[in-house]
Amino acid sequence: MDLLNEKELYQLVNKLSLDNFKKPFKHDVKFNHRLRTTGGRYIPAQKIIELNPKYVVETDESEFIGIIKHELCHYHLHIEGKGYKHGDKDFKELLKETGSPRHCTPLPSQKREYKYTYICTKCKQEYKRVRRVDVKKYRCGKCSGKLQVQDR
Repeated sequence: MDLLNEKELYQLVNKLSLDNFKKPFKHDVKFNHRLRTTGGRYIPAQKIIELNPKYVVETDESEFIGIIKHELCHYHLHIEGKGYKHGDKDFKELLKETGSPRHCTPLPSQKREYKYTYICTKCKQEYKRVRRVDVKKYRCGKCSGKLQVQDR
């Protein structure tokens, strides 16, 4: 999928809104090139949906459509005065009804290369870290057991 212009992006969002929510999308949608760790966001005060353009280029079409549907859940619930935040019951129910994802998958370009792997000596919980951890200072978050560096 190529990067869409503003008109095409609006048409796609409106079509998904009509198909999945049976309601039109009446506000602004745009790409935000500064988004890094998220696929999109809904700004309630301005009623704007911002989408990460990297998800159009780096992932398949279904992932990007899932992000739009997720943001439309926030949008429609906010417009109706219902609970539109991630923890709200209304939001979780609408996600299920529309088949929208709760979270987006990380971008392939954002995948981290972990240098260190630690294992709890008690419960065998594994921790992957980019930076080194002081095993004398830190313990397992699950059972408070001692951490041990796993050989690479």
